[in-house]
Amino acid sequence: MKRVMLLVLLMALLPHYALAAQADQIKASHAWIRLLPGDLPAGGYVRLDNQGASAATLVSVQSAAYVSVMLHQSAMDQAGNSAMRVLDRLTIPAHGGVALAPAGYHLMLQQAAHPLKPGDKIDVTLNFADGSHLQVPFLIRPANAVD
Repeated sequence: MKRVMLLVLLMALLPHYALAAQADQIKASHAWIRLLPGDLPAGGYVRLDNQGASAATLVSVQSAAYVSVMLHQSAMDQAGNSAMRVLDRLTIPAHGGVALAPAGYHLMLQQAAHPLKPGDKIDVTLNFADGSHLQVPFLIRPANAVD
């Protein structure tokens, strides 16, 4: 009877262990933050490539270096005006990628917890829908940085 119960338990847990955590599927590259003067919010940019066979969904972002980190999207409306909106999630397709870049998807980082300067590195944690996390080092760059 104990063997049967153990077998049932293992079979129930197998689907959870057979699938890789979403964070394990993601490769982050070219992660940087555009530092703006004074108390202006900074912009965070990174390339996220999903090397897995299933989509990964980014649901939140955090960093000890900033009080608030939000996922945003900038876009042009039909009148040609730039608009920005907060996103509650961003899906990275299986075997695909998403670029967080100026004038598109990006991170909005508000209220630095301590003074930062170009050349510093901070850790940013990406939180995925399945509860997994990916810590990514971001390079602080000056306000005039492009790319």
